[in-house]
Amino acid sequence: MKTICLFAALAIAAFAQEQTLCDQYGYYSSGSYAVNNNLWGQEDGTGSQCTYVNSISDSGVSWSTTWNWSGGEGQVKSYANSGYIGQMQMYVSDINSIPTSVEWSYDNTEINADVSYDLFTAADIDHDTSSGDYELMIWLAKYGTIDPIGTQISTTTVGDETWELWYGVNGAQQTYSFVASSPITSWTGDIQDFFNYLAQNEEFPASSQYLITMQFGTEPFTGGEATMTVSNWSANVE
Repeated sequence: MKTICLFAALAIAAFAQEQTLCDQYGYYSSGSYAVNNNLWGQEDGTGSQCTYVNSISDSGVSWSTTWNWSGGEGQVKSYANSGYIGQMQMYVSDINSIPTSVEWSYDNTEINADVSYDLFTAADIDHDTSSGDYELMIWLAKYGTIDPIGTQISTTTVGDETWELWYGVNGAQQTYSFVASSPITSWTGDIQDFFNYLAQNEEFPASSQYLITMQFGTEPFTGGEATMTVSNWSANVE
């Protein structure tokens, strides 16, 4: 009887940590993390994408996504991502640190896609978490002929890495994108360093903006079949 119960417990644990997400907004969460297939721009092209949760716990999340997209040149088709859903609705100026670590890989780089962190802030703590007053993107990799929204406004160093800094406006949302000069597939850093840079150099209003969303994933434009594998991603707000 104990053996049967043990097998049942192991089966439940395995099911909880192995999920396949193929729906447009397929979503799975556990503890402080979530994974989202998020095919928000699929109508702009033709293709498919599924995201797979390999493991998820309070120490981080491991997942992968496989996609193939054509048409709609220059249009993002999706943002499969892992998100931090722990406590973080604080003014950016009150945050001491946003430590994060990630290891990832792509099996096909003949694509138009980025690999990026995506964070939203808003003056309204109850703002829809799918957008914000401000967006901070950190592109650890850029493949193909794509660029972030807007134009490049400078080149700077944050956290011992050199980045192109881009700025653009999407409706009422202001977006700052830090783009690595070459792919960074293993990274440990503090995202608060980027917010501090924007507050000091770009008049980002850190004392009146709440952090409402923090995610890491990939934005495919066109190409494939391609698989991005995230061996482990973790983040926190302190």
